Amino acid sequence: MTFKELNLIEPVMKALNEKGYTTPTPIQQQAITPALDNRDILGLAQTGTGKTAAFALPIIQQLYLNKTHEKKREIKALILTPTRELAIQINECLRDYTRYTGIRHCVIFGGVKQNSQVNELKTGVDILVATPGRLLDLMNQGFISLSAISHFVLDEADRMLDMGFIHDIKRLLPKLPKKKQTLFFSATMPSCIAALSRAILHNPVRVEVTPVASVVDTIEQYIYFVEKQEKKDLLINLLKKDEKKSTLIFSRTKHGADKIARILCKSGIESVAIHGNKSQNARQRALSDFKSNKIRTLIATDIAARGIDINNLELVINYDLPDVAETYVHRIGRTGRAGNAGTALTFCADDEREMLKDIQKLTGKSLVVSS
Repeated sequence: MTFKELNLIEPVMKALNEKGYTTPTPIQQQAITPALDNRDILGLAQTGTGKTAAFALPIIQQLYLNKTHEKKREIKALILTPTRELAIQINECLRDYTRYTGIRHCVIFGGVKQNSQVNELKTGVDILVATPGRLLDLMNQGFISLSAISHFVLDEADRMLDMGFIHDIKRLLPKLPKKKQTLFFSATMPSCIAALSRAILHNPVRVEVTPVASVVDTIEQYIYFVEKQEKKDLLINLLKKDEKKSTLIFSRTKHGADKIARILCKSGIESVAIHGNKSQNARQRALSDFKSNKIRTLIATDIAARGIDINNLELVINYDLPDVAETYVHRIGRTGRAGNAGTALTFCADDEREMLKDIQKLTGKSLVVSS
């Protein structure tokens, strides 16, 4: 199947062709056609499956065909997402997809001054990408009205729950028009998220790709049983052995991420940490330097890494095992994308063996032991 077979219009096809996109991913194949028919969507899909295009392309096409972008500039589509990094990433995709449509979009998020965001809103936008806190803040200040919304996307709903945003979402929902298209995406479906989806979706089309355990099948996975105090030496040795590889290292805590970065820099391995205590500008600079290969090693906490989408990431290292087995799958799924090879290394201390059992039970795989 090609994008053309999904009946996408010429301005959208032209933008996709320029980016070299020809074949839709499974989630795009399943979601785009019903979304173009203005159906609500319940999508179970993880980061890296192509879901941004799955919800963005139908919205862009409908706005373009309805010529609403040529009338009064009001926010007609709202894309709500949990993290600043993911919001920026979605906005970058919109920039590519809307290139020949005249549709305007912008992104708003906390952690930076609001002036430039407010100025952009004042010029008029058709599609708004937002994180919950900044959206509610600017609404309360009178800078944003959602009365003209015809399309609403709730992205990564389970992460919204993890980050404590569910109450913000419940405050936001009554402010949206009752008549609208809703596109709801989540990697997992805990009971709270399932209840929320039932409350806001009308007769949705359910689309589901890549069950959580199968993401790992294309990634080489190795485990090192190592004492906690020896992890830093093992990490240095591994990184010096593969100096040219782009490597994302996961730490369970912000303090741990900073400590790993200091240890590596002291050993002559240029690296930087990103987490919630870093300023937005510092996080974006670190991500940009990592994507452009100015730095080869990035240390991140799980929440900070949520918006990282790098096609050619070669190596993921779990310095600490995550508390939740599914988080392991999310972590290693950062590598091995778009048909590229990927490798994941995991360090396991004695007190982390129970977590390892949970991971192997979820994935149905025993990790290859390295020494």
